[in-house]
Amino acid sequence: MFRRGLIFLGILLLIAEIYTFQALKTVIKPRWAQWLYIAVSAGVIFYIFYSFASYDSRVGQTKKSLYTMALLLITLIPKLLIAIVMLGEDIVRIFTGTYSTVTGTRQGDFLPERRRFVSLMAIGVAAVPFLSMLYGITRGKYNFKVRRETLQFPDLPDNFDGFTIVQISDVHSGSLDNREKVEYAIDLINKEHKDVILFTGDIVNNVAEEMHPWIDTFKKIETPQFGKYSTLGNHDYGEYIELSPDAKAKNFEAIKALHGQIDFRLMLNENVKLKKGNQEIALVGVENWGHNFRKAGDLKKASEGLAKEDFKVLMSHDPSHWAYEVKDSDLNYHLTLSGHTHGMQFGIEIPGFIKWSPVQYVYKQWAGMYEHLGRYIYVNRGFGFHGYSGRTGIWPEITVITLKKA
Repeated sequence: MFRRGLIFLGILLLIAEIYTFQALKTVIKPRWAQWLYIAVSAGVIFYIFYSFASYDSRVGQTKKSLYTMALLLITLIPKLLIAIVMLGEDIVRIFTGTYSTVTGTRQGDFLPERRRFVSLMAIGVAAVPFLSMLYGITRGKYNFKVRRETLQFPDLPDNFDGFTIVQISDVHSGSLDNREKVEYAIDLINKEHKDVILFTGDIVNNVAEEMHPWIDTFKKIETPQFGKYSTLGNHDYGEYIELSPDAKAKNFEAIKALHGQIDFRLMLNENVKLKKGNQEIALVGVENWGHNFRKAGDLKKASEGLAKEDFKVLMSHDPSHWAYEVKDSDLNYHLTLSGHTHGMQFGIEIPGFIKWSPVQYVYKQWAGMYEHLGRYIYVNRGFGFHGYSGRTGIWPEITVITLKKA
């Protein structure tokens, strides 16, 4: 299957390269410049295929593989856009040639020459994602945004009016590579007025050792009055690399221990009561439950002792859990906090105008706040990054949610 994937990728790149070179050849006339482009492009493609061919599934994602994926995307996507524009011109050229032949008005070759304007337009169109992705790879992945939401509930206990939650998610410590930027994000968290901090999973990519260089950094997150709590994400089970059963079990225990090492209480299908005076709200934490991923979360077990009337905040890493089990539950979970999607680290968000990412075709709830019959879910866009070393349009996030009495 992996080999078939490489073959398909090779065909796709070949088509994109043919059209891209035709566009450049129309615009750039010096032969040496054309040959320089061929040499550079061939070198990049060779490196990409060499990196994929030497990928070790026993190790999983590494910083090298993350950068290789970023290089592939920044190479492939702009060239595919050029190919689409140039293909459109070819359709027009074929139609024009056919029409002129049938009507007897053709002069010269069957296909008219390519127009320089179309080639320039194709290159201009491709420049937008190229420059956007270049920014996303070099700076965007640490372009942290503090996003604020205020929610009103008629049944929120009076003492919790103004209660503030800070949420982070998807640290993916194995991908992080800039300590100064990460410490800046920690400072942003510490500057916020907050009553509790909640971390909704994916502390690593694959193994506990990825977090070891970052433990002292994340321990700097100050503990507010009501504490720091966390839960597990799909990557925290070590299932995306090849490990023996014994090594996998030890790795899982080590990953769970990481949460205590950065002063978070890891919640494993359980709940705690946060008390303020003579009133309380319930914080519920489930293990990962994903419609297409591991279903270790046990909502019934996690909610033992709770009644429908209790005000509840649920931590569940995968937002599909809310869609399939939570939003229509008779226990009435007021607010669910999730992550997981990262907003695919690629999309367009202009508040009030557009909010789009390819991931929305997989997850209905993929970034930000959603509501169903007075029950809410907030999907954090993620603190770190995974899959490729960059973010374009969907920036890393620190969420601040304030609960208000309606």
